[in-house]
Amino acid sequence: MKVTVETTVAAPLAEVWRAWTTPEDIVAWNAASDDWHTVRADVDLRAGGSFSSRMEAKDGSMGFDFAGTYVTVEPRRRIVAEFGGRTLEVEFIETGAGVRVRETFDAEDQNPVEMQRQGWQAILDNFARHVTARRG
Repeated sequence: MKVTVETTVAAPLAEVWRAWTTPEDIVAWNAASDDWHTVRADVDLRAGGSFSSRMEAKDGSMGFDFAGTYVTVEPRRRIVAEFGGRTLEVEFIETGAGVRVRETFDAEDQNPVEMQRQGWQAILDNFARHVTARRG
């Protein structure tokens, strides 16, 4: 099953793209709630390149790695990646209000789909807050 989440970021496309693809930015925004954080991120942004990040509970009780391979990289437009036998597509769409970032991913079968949708949406909302806060 495919799940789609999206947000619109009130910033230029170049800034949105950079924040999405730069490890220093990823560690700042990649969390679904305040009790989690990303402690590291690595990006080799090219078709065939890899990505990985480590997300951990701030209390140290648990953590997990998120890693995969870029299949398609169309700068400032679209990224397709594979991770754990699943696919993620991220689209960057310029609008009058900013950049719409749309993620479509294959749901996994260990957690309810709505829980996955809420978690991915929370991370995407955190991303939008991060980009707009950097703008001052």
